[in-house]
Amino acid sequence: MKILETLAKACAVLAGVLLTGITLMTCVSLIGRNTTGWTLVGDFELSGSAAGAAIALFMPWCQVRRANIIVDFFTAKASERTTRALDRLGALVLAVCMGLLAWRSGIGGINAWKSGSGSMMLGFPEWVVYVCMVPPLALTAVIGLVQAFRGFGQERTA
Repeated sequence: MKILETLAKACAVLAGVLLTGITLMTCVSLIGRNTTGWTLVGDFELSGSAAGAAIALFMPWCQVRRANIIVDFFTAKASERTTRALDRLGALVLAVCMGLLAWRSGIGGINAWKSGSGSMMLGFPEWVVYVCMVPPLALTAVIGLVQAFRGFGQERTA
């Protein structure tokens, strides 16, 4: 689990760097637009693409830390054993969903690459975003599987 945690942390750092870069780009574009009339063409497209990739990159860290949204209304009075079993079942369901998302994102990336589709203003290739999303989604699936079959090893941190 230590290797998975390290990879998840690296994904989160990369997502933070990506969002910081996009934030700086947006600030430059807005300041330019409001002061000199100069703007970065396609900044909106790049922001949307980066946000999608960043969300996927944050998912493994969220799962490692058990910081995804948990609704415990129905299990608040359940035994510790029942809660642990349901948490493991939830991790398994999440792993399956993330595996499906990784698989379908991979297929979407291949289709976008074959068709040569790109963004409207810049022509930024859409397949790049898909490629950036597949590894963290697959990593989240693996983390969920490990948690489902091995348990969590610690109390919920969120």
